[in-house]
Amino acid sequence: MGDTLDSRPHAFSIKLWPPSLPTREALIERITNNLSSKTIFTDKYGSLTTEQATENAKRIEDFAFSTANQQFEREPDGDGGSAVQLYAKECSKLILEVLKKGPVANVVVKREPVSEDSASPRETFFDISKGQRAFIEAEEAEELLKPLKEPGNAYTKICFSNRSFGLGAARVAEPILASLKDQLKEVDLSDFVAGRPEVEALEVMNIFSDALEGSILLSLNLSENALGEKGVRAFGAILKSQSSLEELYLMNDGISKEAAQAVSELIPSTENLRVLHFHNNMTGDEGALAIAKVVRRSPLLENFRCSSTRVDSEGGIALSEALEHCTHMEKLDLRDNMFGTEAGLSLSKTLSSYKHLTELYLSYLNLEDEGAIAIANALKESASPIEVLEMAGNDITVEAASAIAACVAVKQHLNKLNLSENELKDEGCVQIAKSMEEDHSKLQYVDMSTNYIRRAGAQALAHVVIKKEAFKLLNIDGNIISEEGIEEVKEIFKKSPELLGAFDENDPDGEEEADDEEDEEDEENEGNGNGELESKLKNLEVNQDD
Repeated sequence: MGDTLDSRPHAFSIKLWPPSLPTREALIERITNNLSSKTIFTDKYGSLTTEQATENAKRIEDFAFSTANQQFEREPDGDGGSAVQLYAKECSKLILEVLKKGPVANVVVKREPVSEDSASPRETFFDISKGQRAFIEAEEAEELLKPLKEPGNAYTKICFSNRSFGLGAARVAEPILASLKDQLKEVDLSDFVAGRPEVEALEVMNIFSDALEGSILLSLNLSENALGEKGVRAFGAILKSQSSLEELYLMNDGISKEAAQAVSELIPSTENLRVLHFHNNMTGDEGALAIAKVVRRSPLLENFRCSSTRVDSEGGIALSEALEHCTHMEKLDLRDNMFGTEAGLSLSKTLSSYKHLTELYLSYLNLEDEGAIAIANALKESASPIEVLEMAGNDITVEAASAIAACVAVKQHLNKLNLSENELKDEGCVQIAKSMEEDHSKLQYVDMSTNYIRRAGAQALAHVVIKKEAFKLLNIDGNIISEEGIEEVKEIFKKSPELLGAFDENDPDGEEEADDEEDEEDEENEGNGNGELESKLKNLEVNQDD
């Protein structure tokens, strides 16, 4: 199972990430000064002109921001402190690197020498994504791509991710890719134009697209490229020519409704598509309607991810209805949208017909009790061997607990259950705990954090999961368990304390109603996050590498 259970409660904290636009602009100005003014490093390596320094500063900040943002996405419930530290560290490293390269240098990291074995005819995977993110111009491209020019190479999979291709580098790559397109099966061009001006980035995309037009690919990854509609259409040549594509990744691409419509238009053949990942875009309902058309044309789809795409009820219903045609579905991820109850009811009809579904991610969809009950009932009646079930943050109360418990009881392959950030309370928690008493030998993770659970609910869960041989972690933090209740739970886990999560956010004196005053305080403090972030970045230092 590819996804891990994100079981951390969304508790009060001051968010340091992401930085505001003024903060980012101020950092670019400081980087410009570090590159162009007199310092011990410019004395040693030489300084840049103001124009050169400004251009490089923008690129450095963009690279550092992207790297730090990826770090933050891996720990979305943290305060962003580690992302801020990485942001500053990456800026410092790249400033020094530019200065070392000389007054006309861009950000470049040399690739490790290619060994004879890695370029041998038996090697099939060519990957330049390892190491530090870097800009690539013509000279570096000539060196990096040498193995692809060797006669008799057997490369069928290439990954150019994490390196930003300029026009010069793209023109070097163009004939090489054209010569390989008949043997390539998997192409990863994710995050390969970061920090480039839009005009240059679009031209680079056109060059790569034209070079690979007519290739017969099984997998294509265009994620992390801020495509928008212009970017999607820049890849039109390669997209239109694909007739055997099995995997398509378009994550974090800034795809609006217009861009989604372009995707639907430019991919004429999806009969063989098994994997479609469309995470973290700004698609909205109208864009979801376009993506639903692609889904409807993909009867073999097994793995569909359309999480964090700003889809409301209309789009949710369209996607749910389209998914009825995908009877081979094994993994479905629709998290972090605003489907609401009606879309939940529509989705339940689709889920009832599935027979192969093993992973289902439905957190933060605003399902409420009615939607949750319909989905639980559908899953209970389906033949799907569910291993992962996530329905966190859906305003589910004890009214839906019996339906969820009945569903869980029959899903004996269940490995992970995440019902955090709901309002199940003790009564609902006890019902669900009892549903897992018999068998469930594969159960490893249960997350019931932030559910207004008290002593009785906590004990019920603890007594059940501690008996599961494969069990790894119970998270019941963020609840209102008494101090005595916590000690009793810890006693149950005394022989295996590592199986019990922390209680850092538990409030033994808490009430079952949300505290409106605290919510207002959260918003006020969150707004102050950038002030603290600025203070952490204002004295950016360039450090000599060890």
